[in-house]
Amino acid sequence: MILLNPGPVNVSPRVTAALARGDVCHREPECAALMERIRSRLLEAFSPGGSFRAVLVSGSGTAAVEMAVASTLSPGGRLVVVANGVYGERMAAMAEAHRIAHTVVRGGWTEAPDLNRVEAAVRQPDVEAVAVVHHETTTGFLTRLAPIGEIARRHGKLLLVDAVSGLAGDALDPDAVGAALVAGTAGKCIQAFPGMAFVLVRADVLERLRAHPPRSVYLSLATYAGRAMPFTPAVQLAYAFDEALAELLEEGVAARIERYGAAARLLREGFARLGLACVLPQEHRSSTITSLRMPVGRTYEVLHDALRARGFVIYEGQGPLAREVFRVANMGALARADFERFLAALGEALGR
Repeated sequence: MILLNPGPVNVSPRVTAALARGDVCHREPECAALMERIRSRLLEAFSPGGSFRAVLVSGSGTAAVEMAVASTLSPGGRLVVVANGVYGERMAAMAEAHRIAHTVVRGGWTEAPDLNRVEAAVRQPDVEAVAVVHHETTTGFLTRLAPIGEIARRHGKLLLVDAVSGLAGDALDPDAVGAALVAGTAGKCIQAFPGMAFVLVRADVLERLRAHPPRSVYLSLATYAGRAMPFTPAVQLAYAFDEALAELLEEGVAARIERYGAAARLLREGFARLGLACVLPQEHRSSTITSLRMPVGRTYEVLHDALRARGFVIYEGQGPLAREVFRVANMGALARADFERFLAALGEALGR
């Protein structure tokens, strides 16, 4: 089955084989060495300058995002959430659940954030951080982080980035955009399995966060900092994560991003030939997800089932776009031939 949903993704045989490396106690030195190797490889891939630290957590990408949201603010601090899709709204829901004061700057799901409104919100004296989604999986919208990072920097606020579906899919230099925390996951563009996630946190910021009283037992970032793993990790998934990171470094992050970009171009050219319309204009599209308008007279359920019968899984729209849109992701260990076969299957399913 070819997975064209935005995670879980198809992984290589090499990553799958890593699951069978054997059992190990998480308190033994070999497990500590495994976790340290993962942290080291994450930093080599995404922060080679050495200004960040990698904190691992067993859980989905949402666990890493919630860890960052719950750990960044002091008891009296306010979070500004820039939301232009489901995952921005999810960060606001996390702030609400942890009783963190927050302001949500909402925008259209197909539009770039209004920087004037962001700056007006950030100016408030109790604001300590700004949270934004790098790649909004709802539509495949790629947000330009540098202008938001510049606003945060100018006002002395921290920038928290949900990069769960963006890291290794589109270019992101945490230092260049001024990020303080970047949340990511194993199970998307890194091409491992779901169940391991991480937060990259700037070293000087980590020291600041240690002083905050914890809002969570399991998702307190400071609890994990400087320790192999305070709680039992998903060891077998960590083996696979480690192998996937080795593959990523061998391929090169820039080369992987280019591979995904080439796959997206191939698909979008095929969608155009089939008469399908993209939801987003070219300048806002990521390299890994294409949202498409549902053809008149079609339903997602029928299209999904027709493609599944041919060996492909697509993804439905979310929220108000649920009935109007379907999404095709091109993450994972897939080849050009897989996408060409998918386009042929899609043409059959649409009768074109």
